[in-house]
Amino acid sequence: MVKDYRKKVGQQTGGIKLHSELKQQMKILNIKMGRDKFFDFLRANNLLVPKIKNFHITTNSKHQFFKYKNLISNKVPTRPEQLWVADITYIKTDNGHNYLAIVTDAYSKQIMGYKIDNHMKASLCVDALKMAIKNRKYPNKKLIHHSDRGFQYCSKEYVNFAQENNLIMSMTEQYDPYENAIAERINRTLKYEYGLKHTIKTRKLAKKMVDQAVYIYNNLRPHLSLELKKPNEVHINPTVPYKSYKKNKKQLKPLLI
Repeated sequence: MVKDYRKKVGQQTGGIKLHSELKQQMKILNIKMGRDKFFDFLRANNLLVPKIKNFHITTNSKHQFFKYKNLISNKVPTRPEQLWVADITYIKTDNGHNYLAIVTDAYSKQIMGYKIDNHMKASLCVDALKMAIKNRKYPNKKLIHHSDRGFQYCSKEYVNFAQENNLIMSMTEQYDPYENAIAERINRTLKYEYGLKHTIKTRKLAKKMVDQAVYIYNNLRPHLSLELKKPNEVHINPTVPYKSYKKNKKQLKPLLI
């Protein structure tokens, strides 16, 4: 059951999610196993998820473009499409590196838009943002766009397109792993749970794998930060309190826009 579920939803699916998703099937089969015993079972059968490390730098903040202030420091979203986070990661193929630009809703964790190509130009990120805007469910709500200070996100092409669509620009101001933690976690999840960390034969195949990974991530994969709900569920029915990845949660305040 564990192997079948991981084959369908993700090889790095952890024990808490597995227990939640499989407990109904276990009940039908009269398998009585609480969470602690379930973890003992995973450990005994070498099914625990190994810890992973990162990566490859895709951010170049040494450029002449204007850099925007961080509008979300110590603030957390309270609804979908209040805060989007954008980032780029790399995908290796036999023909060299390709790059994946992603725009994610910070509240629901739903991937709103993405684009993979063999370059890191601003147009790569613009195309991902175009998809995200097309997928909006609450187009009349105010929305902050947060990213690192990479030249793609500071470029006139990107900023002009974002502002033409009424997005409010925000950027990280210093290196802090928690400043863009949502984007970095999603990059890691896509790569390690859906095979994107391996060298893929062609960009065409990589695109198919990304399409499948995003669909599973948005529609099938339960998230601990969403009370084991799926991102598309929470995006449409936003009843889950936001869970931050920051260590000092006492400093956090609601994002008011």
